[in-house]
Amino acid sequence: MEGCRVNIVFDLDGTLIDSAPDLQTAVNLMLEGEGKPPLDLPTITSFIGNGLPKLVERSLDARGISQSRYPQLCDTVRDFYSAAPADLTRPYPGVTEALRALKAAGHRLGVCTNKPEEPALLVLHLLGLGGFFDVVVGGDTLERKKPDPEPLEHVFAALGDGARLYVGDSEVDAETARRTGVRFALFTEGYRKQPVAALPHDWRFAEFDALPGIVAALSQTAPA
Repeated sequence: MEGCRVNIVFDLDGTLIDSAPDLQTAVNLMLEGEGKPPLDLPTITSFIGNGLPKLVERSLDARGISQSRYPQLCDTVRDFYSAAPADLTRPYPGVTEALRALKAAGHRLGVCTNKPEEPALLVLHLLGLGGFFDVVVGGDTLERKKPDPEPLEHVFAALGDGARLYVGDSEVDAETARRTGVRFALFTEGYRKQPVAALPHDWRFAEFDALPGIVAALSQTAPA
């Protein structure tokens, strides 16, 4: 039996790509300019998930820098990151192959990320992933960002009719899916801070070669 089309929306950082090393570099260049010691990768990774502005805010707090400097230093980090967003960033293993298989099966793909839209589009292009996606919404595309449901709803509406699946890695993503009322597949190897069992999800996977099977199962069971 032929299944229905599935519209699949992905988070970006910690889901499709491991971007923490380049974000760490941008933050630490800012801290160096402020005469502060660098932050290690686990700390930076723990700060990711609510967009670059929140990453900068948390980094300033971690190094005792006044939040009165936040507007200037947020721009500084953004500039450092935009200048080199993919030097160390890589897709997770199997991502390209999974996206190719999903497109070949006739599904439509989008991205909903809290990363600002411009660097999100740039890093997707630099990593050769941009052509897979029909819609990309960043953290500054709309007035609201995840876990507010508006950005995810916006992407699904643009993708058109079909069953809906959101794929993410974090507490923010699980809450976004819950608020939007869509099925959620949790990538367990990303940047989540809590145990897998603490995040509500319909499916979970550690390797991207499992995702086309999850989508095929949803395609067969979802209403046409």
